[in-house]
Amino acid sequence: MKHCLLIILLFSIACNNKVKQEEKVLSEPDAKVTLYLLGTVQDAGSPHIDCQKECCSALFENPESDRKVVSLGLVDHENGKSFLFEATPDMPAQLRDLKNFSGNDNDIPDGIFLTHAHIGHYTGLMYLGREAKGASQVPVYAMPKMKSFLETNGPWNQLVSLNNITLQQIQDETPLQLTSNITVVPFSVPHRDEYSETVGYKIMGPNKSVLFIPDIDKWHKWEKNIVEEIKKVDFAFLDASFFDEKEINNRDISEIPHPFVIESMKLFDELSDEEKGKVHFIHFNHTNPLLKPKSTESRLVQIQGHKVAKFRERFAL
Repeated sequence: MKHCLLIILLFSIACNNKVKQEEKVLSEPDAKVTLYLLGTVQDAGSPHIDCQKECCSALFENPESDRKVVSLGLVDHENGKSFLFEATPDMPAQLRDLKNFSGNDNDIPDGIFLTHAHIGHYTGLMYLGREAKGASQVPVYAMPKMKSFLETNGPWNQLVSLNNITLQQIQDETPLQLTSNITVVPFSVPHRDEYSETVGYKIMGPNKSVLFIPDIDKWHKWEKNIVEEIKKVDFAFLDASFFDEKEINNRDISEIPHPFVIESMKLFDELSDEEKGKVHFIHFNHTNPLLKPKSTESRLVQIQGHKVAKFRERFAL
């Protein structure tokens, strides 16, 4: 009996120590720079508007707090700076997470990076306007066409005219030094560019680097070799909108082209085990079974040596 009580006591102490360690990671990270996953879901979120399927029906009644649209938070702890990648419809909650992770005094970051003009990637900017925050000169980094789109179309141009945001033009393959510890490089990728170009980002910290491509057409349409690009970084967060073609049997795939996860895994099969572990699939459509950690598809991804991105995961850079 005493032996059992001792085991319980030691287990309790270990759990308490683990909690304290996690709290320390939040407030006093050892890393100079940390990347946080603030969302993993496709633009329209989950549950999805007017979805009558099983994947959404229960979520309308009991929403899951981790179903946030794709976004990254980047914190330079040494320099006291934070940055947001993607301005999503979930931006208020994501900025509060970023504030808590960074230890800053308010929710507004030192810069927001956009990839393109599809609803899940820029419409969160509305919260910076006079109807909401009424922010002042928040730096928003955008490629030339994206910048022009925001400057010439309402209601976004009101954010510019009222100085809620300050647009910072970035250029394809041109490095941008954000702090002494962070460099960001935008690069063009093929996608449905109705209103703007589309970019991914390479994010470099003091020790490690990240490839972030939440949206792209099929990999073979890109001028670069994705397999070789994965080899050059430490982490790769890649478009996994659809697991396979069965998810979109009610729509024309030519209207919404993305690499199927099963296609990506076949392509990545030539990578070493270590390099396969760099791949974190992200940007899940509401139909994607990877949103369910215990699904057969999620287990298959793990068996193949890859990872399924998880809300609020953190990565020391």
